[in-house]
Amino acid sequence: MAHPQPTTDRPALPDGYGLPVTRDGLLTWPRVEERLVAAKNYWLGSVRPDGRPHAIPRWGVWVDGRFWYDGAPTTVHARNAEANPAVTLTLESGSQVVIVEGESHATRAEADGLGARLSTAFGKYAADGYAPGPASWAGEDGGGLRVITPHRVLAWFDFPKDCTRFTF
Repeated sequence: MAHPQPTTDRPALPDGYGLPVTRDGLLTWPRVEERLVAAKNYWLGSVRPDGRPHAIPRWGVWVDGRFWYDGAPTTVHARNAEANPAVTLTLESGSQVVIVEGESHATRAEADGLGARLSTAFGKYAADGYAPGPASWAGEDGGGLRVITPHRVLAWFDFPKDCTRFTF
């Protein structure tokens, strides 16, 4: 399934960070997206109703240009996202950085389409004992499935030379 391609530019950083002023060295979206697909562990940041931050490691998959994850709707992060869908998603590395800013919403996935693709992608966790089937997210409650749609992504693999902002 085709998904929107982002525009790219340099993020605004304070003077003294050595950020190049040209577009030379910007990362490409396919190079960043491959990191999102390949990652096993992600960090999800949400905001509690009283404004306090909440961060938690999550398993999930990057499919069709979005991040899909599941879990009980009663978890803190799911309740936070229901009240305020603005979230961040980051990879584990502090030097090979990908920061996704977007919105998280509860959803469903039919077994014969998206559910099958998600099940295949979640196969990366099979050795860890988690292998949901294609129908796992087709029920009325969606099996706790949530999707993060990105609005902006910041990434760098050689800071500050390749620091890149992707806007969707």
